[in-house]
Amino acid sequence: MLMQMKGVDVRVYDPRGVVRSIEKPTAARKAGLDGLRLGVLDNSKWNANKLLRGSIEALKREIDFEAVNYYVKHSFSKDAAPELIAQIVEENDIVLTAIGDCGSCTSGCLRDAIALEGAGVPTAVIVTTEFVKETVLTREALGMLDLEPVIIAHPVSSITLEEVAQRVAQILTQAQAVWKGEQKGAAAKYLENRRAPD
Repeated sequence: MLMQMKGVDVRVYDPRGVVRSIEKPTAARKAGLDGLRLGVLDNSKWNANKLLRGSIEALKREIDFEAVNYYVKHSFSKDAAPELIAQIVEENDIVLTAIGDCGSCTSGCLRDAIALEGAGVPTAVIVTTEFVKETVLTREALGMLDLEPVIIAHPVSSITLEEVAQRVAQILTQAQAVWKGEQKGAAAKYLENRRAPD
C-alpha cells in the first residue's frame, strides 16, 4: 500500500504474508485392508514406540496384513531421509506414523506423511489434540489439504500404560478410516468444537 504523508511517499507492508502452495492430492485410498503391507514409521519420540507397537497389535486383531514393517527415524524434529521414504514406499501399501505432540515433531511427521502420500502410499499420521491447529496450518502450507490426521488425546510423553491403551483405541478406528478415505474433516471439526464462544 502506498500512502502520502506531507509530500513523502510511504510504503506500508502487511507483515502477515501470504501462504502460497501448489495443491497436492493424497494417495488413492484403499477399499479394503486385508492382505496389505503395513509400514510403521516411529519418529523416536517418548512413548511413540509404545503407541505404535500397541496399535500394530490392535490392528492385527482386525486386519490380516501380509506384512508389518517397522522403521525408526532418529531425529523427531527432522524429515525422514529420502532413502528411508523410498524404502517405505517400496515395501508397503499403507503407513502409520507417530507422534506429533510438539511443534517440530508434528511438522516432521506431517512432512513425512505428505512425502509418502505423494508417492502413492496412504498414510495415517498421529497427532495430539494440542497440535491439531499446527497440523492444519502445515498441511495447508505444503499443499495437501485433504491429508486427514489421526487425533489422540494430549499428552503422550508422560502417560501410564493404561493411558497408552486408551490412545491405541483412538488410533485403531481412525487409522483404518484414514486409509479407506472415510475420515473427512476431522481436524476442522475438532478445531470448530474447541473454538471459544464469542
